[in-house]
Amino acid sequence: MVHLIRDYRGRDVRLTDERLEHIVRQHPEAARLGMLAIEDALTNPDAVVVSPAAPDDRLYYRRHLDPDLGEKFLCVVVKSADAFVVTAYVTARQKRGVRVWPETT
Repeated sequence: MVHLIRDYRGRDVRLTDERLEHIVRQHPEAARLGMLAIEDALTNPDAVVVSPAAPDDRLYYRRHLDPDLGEKFLCVVVKSADAFVVTAYVTARQKRGVRVWPETT
């Protein structure tokens, strides 16, 4: 099954069941936050950064305060050209890279 989530720009981003299974297996902290947290990161990100490791990927960050994890970010990795979720994980800080949202002047 493919889930379509409209991101902050109004673009449909695909999230497949296979990618959800990957997130559950490889990143249980992100899986515990749930599907709604992934949707929230895509629709209402605190920041979107071009991945320094893969320039076609965008890193959508959304801050979360979790009783067990503390204050962290959920990072949803999107293959920009295909509008496809690659993975999601919890991290203490945002990666450095070119910020595309919010726009800086």
